[in-house]
Amino acid sequence: MEQAADDIIGVHHVAIIASDYQRSRHFYVDVLGCTIIAENFRAERDSWKCDLRVGNSQLELFSFPDAPVRTSRPEACGLRHLAFCVKDVRATVQRLAKHGVECEPVRTDPYTGRLFTFFSDPDDLPLELYEA
Repeated sequence: MEQAADDIIGVHHVAIIASDYQRSRHFYVDVLGCTIIAENFRAERDSWKCDLRVGNSQLELFSFPDAPVRTSRPEACGLRHLAFCVKDVRATVQRLAKHGVECEPVRTDPYTGRLFTFFSDPDDLPLELYEA
């Protein structure tokens, strides 16, 4: 049997649907520092689509009218969280705090010895900072 692993060479993007597009755009661009690649309003869907660069990865930020709330905690099935790799977790936590973003206490991963913490985006999507 042929292995499919050779076909997949990476994750192209992660898509996020925001309840308030402008609020989430501000959070991901101005607070987290993502770079806008392209931003388009799709009139036929009354929806925004914004492609964001995060290091060598990409996020897609969408808006849809009346999008249903998705259960994300505690430990619901599906996507658990989105983790961002950072050089210095504590320094990033301090920078986020200046923007009013609260993070959980910094912890050490018992398997890798790396520092990490969790916080949330404006729609309570669980996000993680994980030290490189």
